[in-house]
Amino acid sequence: MGSFSIWHWLIVLVVVAVVFGGRGKLSGIMGDAAKGIRAFKDGLKDDPNETPAKPALEADKDEARR
Repeated sequence: MGSFSIWHWLIVLVVVAVVFGGRGKLSGIMGDAAKGIRAFKDGLKDDPNETPAKPALEADKDEARR
């Protein structure tokens, strides 16, 4: 009960390899989450006083009415 068998160490090694592996799924998920957070922060940095530009179709309709 006080010492670990070889099976305990093998299970620990497999779990560590899956969690911290270079091409593991968890590292890919965490990378995607980091990109999402970065995009969210960049979106918050935009100037809220800017007026959004008119879409191209509405601008063309306004010119056609003149």
